[in-house]
Amino acid sequence: MGPKGASIKIAAPMFSRIANFDDADPLRLAAGVDFQWVPPGQAIPRDVDVVILFGTKSTIGDLAFMREQKWDQDILAHHRAGGRVLGICGGYQILGRSIFDPYGHDGVPGTADGLELLDVETAMTGEKRVSPVTASSSTADSAVPGYEIHVGHSFGPDTARPFFNIEGRPDGASSPDGRVQGTYMHGLFSDDSFRNAWLQSIREDFESHLAYENSVETALDDLADELEASLDISAILAIAQEPRFTL
Repeated sequence: MGPKGASIKIAAPMFSRIANFDDADPLRLAAGVDFQWVPPGQAIPRDVDVVILFGTKSTIGDLAFMREQKWDQDILAHHRAGGRVLGICGGYQILGRSIFDPYGHDGVPGTADGLELLDVETAMTGEKRVSPVTASSSTADSAVPGYEIHVGHSFGPDTARPFFNIEGRPDGASSPDGRVQGTYMHGLFSDDSFRNAWLQSIREDFESHLAYENSVETALDDLADELEASLDISAILAIAQEPRFTL
């Protein structure tokens, strides 16, 4: 935990097959959060508070890509130094002990060893879960809306400490000391209450007044105003009218 008033530093490696990276947008916009994407070829900074592994279109493929960048070594060193790690969807699967995909449901068939920061294993299945969900968490007082879109089922001792409870079923896992966490739920940081509570679990004095959904609506309204001011709407509508032909 950094000194009072310091930014919470978060780093996220840019997987080659990264998916749902908009999960990071609320963190990037929050005052008091120093968020940075780590591009291929660069090391994950040692001074960050949290490393987040976001989703991927191929967990085993990006696990190999991560090792090519030596990010696995950076993450393990970060953890040994007392840092926190969060995995979302494919990132959650990477944090476990192993991933089994004998039929290639997630890409090329195979089995791979994970980072072993969570005592879970993942089996890829042919069923893809795609659904809006509402979750509860001990971290936040109110319900957290989000969605799931993933292949695979994770199981093991650390799932006894779920990250969320999604409509009556446990989701995700936590290490015994709580410094490593994983979840299958996307969109979790769009909820202001949960995002603030999660950041306060990293630094108790953290405060943010970002109303994320309102900021998105404001940005869209501003964009619409700029387009309206820059375009000749009447001319565009005239061009779009169905042409009339005479014989």
